[in-house]
Amino acid sequence: MKGLFIVFHGFAAHNGISKKIFYQCDALRRCGAELRLCSLEVGTDGSHRRILDGETLENFGHGLRAKLKKRFSYRSVTDYIRREGVRFLYVRFDHNANPALIRWFAHLKKLGVRIVMEIPTFPYDPEYARASRKTKLVLSVDKCFRNALARQVDRIVTFSQYDTIFGRPTIRISNGIDFAHIPLKTNVNDTSNTVHLLGVADIHFWHGFDRVVAGLADYYRRPHEKKVIFHIVGGGSRFTVPELHEQVREQGMEERVVLHGPLWGEALDRAFEEADLGIASLGRHRNGITHIKTLKNREYAARGIPFVYSENDSDFDAMPYVLKAPADESPIDIDALLHFLDGVDRDPAHIRASIEDTLSWDVQMRKVLDQIERLE
Repeated sequence: MKGLFIVFHGFAAHNGISKKIFYQCDALRRCGAELRLCSLEVGTDGSHRRILDGETLENFGHGLRAKLKKRFSYRSVTDYIRREGVRFLYVRFDHNANPALIRWFAHLKKLGVRIVMEIPTFPYDPEYARASRKTKLVLSVDKCFRNALARQVDRIVTFSQYDTIFGRPTIRISNGIDFAHIPLKTNVNDTSNTVHLLGVADIHFWHGFDRVVAGLADYYRRPHEKKVIFHIVGGGSRFTVPELHEQVREQGMEERVVLHGPLWGEALDRAFEEADLGIASLGRHRNGITHIKTLKNREYAARGIPFVYSENDSDFDAMPYVLKAPADESPIDIDALLHFLDGVDRDPAHIRASIEDTLSWDVQMRKVLDQIERLE
């Protein structure tokens, strides 16, 4: 079955979202779909383009007119869909509901094209709490048209527990892992004297890394036996990252909290080799989310390290290598982390093996393709 995976942005080679999309596409192909990836990019000459598997499908030109046209003109994609007999669209929603997109979806439905739309995080409105005025304006447009857009969609793919979103039935899946691209940690470190915590993220307030910094400040104010270092890897919010730097400085944690910035490739692998415990999301309650299946939980498990988070994730809540933190604003109890580490099986192969049969992208995208085939 021919399909088209649609995204409304470009890609960065080492960006986690970019890699996730590539892995999803590869999985759909392995599941039998004849799939191509359609995206947007700005060329080296500054031109705005719609791209199909790396080749230019349409060049919109330069300037404001081109920026607008790439958001509201879909004629080249429609022509391709007709010409190639595309049967389904998998759309990664970018909070960009608008009348042009509604009209396009409605037109495709008349052509018999099935549309499934992935909403990566839901609810997503609270994520805009600290956004710029311009970004909030984009959300206000989305709020006006999201329900009308959803009516043109056959199914909504979600990583939440919702059976319906915007009145449409969902396909509930988990974020997956492409195990071929995630190296397994090779050693279990001695933690008798020093423990290394690792948080990897495109850092935002909902990751709650500030709770770990506050917990470390409490830990070091009291008598303690072990040295605990928190390594933070990633860029992120123009608000959150500077606030973390300021918090570290104010609480005198410069030697105990290391902000590495973005790492990838061998440098990121070395960070995981040194790590003893992964720090996943500790502030999802801040944007009103109680149930979510984050990519980071899966990457930590695939790498083979135990980890801590505060939301509900049905794939991991009962796993012995997971520690659940309270979903509140309290500083993270570092003594509790150390006690947990002393008693947990930290064998990387054991941790990874617990998810290999259930959380591959092949398994998750097969669920989506099965639903699409039933719609035919």
